[in-house]
Amino acid sequence: MDEVKVRFAELLRGKGLELTEAHWEQYETYFQELVSWNEKMNLTGITEREQVYIKHFYDSLSLSFYVPMREVATLADIGSGAGFPSLPLKIMFPHLQVTIVDSLNKRIQFLNHLVSKLGLEHVRCIHGRAEDEARKPMLRDAFDLATARAVARLNALNELCLPFVKPGGLFAAMKGSNPEEELKEAAFSLQTLRGEVEAVERFELPVEQSSRHILLIRKTGNTPKAYPRKAGVPLKQPLMK
Repeated sequence: MDEVKVRFAELLRGKGLELTEAHWEQYETYFQELVSWNEKMNLTGITEREQVYIKHFYDSLSLSFYVPMREVATLADIGSGAGFPSLPLKIMFPHLQVTIVDSLNKRIQFLNHLVSKLGLEHVRCIHGRAEDEARKPMLRDAFDLATARAVARLNALNELCLPFVKPGGLFAAMKGSNPEEELKEAAFSLQTLRGEVEAVERFELPVEQSSRHILLIRKTGNTPKAYPRKAGVPLKQPLMK
């Protein structure tokens, strides 16, 4: 008996998600490709099988516990790294049209290989800086949902992600530690970039019981023309009063 598979299926079932054999084969292929490519390039510091399933796959899927993914058509994943959270979500919710933006071409090469290996459709992987890509008409104010997982502090992250979200859509910032301080320092950037905090969800990862937070931010209007600023500026000079 595969204990990792049984445990993963039980955890998902407890959240209303049913793991099919097809899903399992895709997640297992994802794990194998991640570990294999990680020997050639730095994708993750987590390679032990159960840890990958909990800290990467389950953690990515946790977004669906708080956002009704079946009502989401288009998803932008900013600074996705090895495909988290968008590709584990795409496996479970194949209707999603996913756009991944990452600044490192080696990671994009891995992601393109992985998407092909997993047989995923309607996934595009873009090599570029978020600040530049959000200026393109086809991507700007265009997505139902934008996500970022452990990318930057919220006052900078808002400028990297909110420009991709359509008015009325959601930005989900996936965080580890308590984001209370980040929320305070990000108040001005939220106001400037037409974002409004709708909820802050807290949960614990199973097995290791480490805390996670998901900040759900509603886009209230079109992105002002001045934003995002030039590549590199949001991280170096976050919007502050």
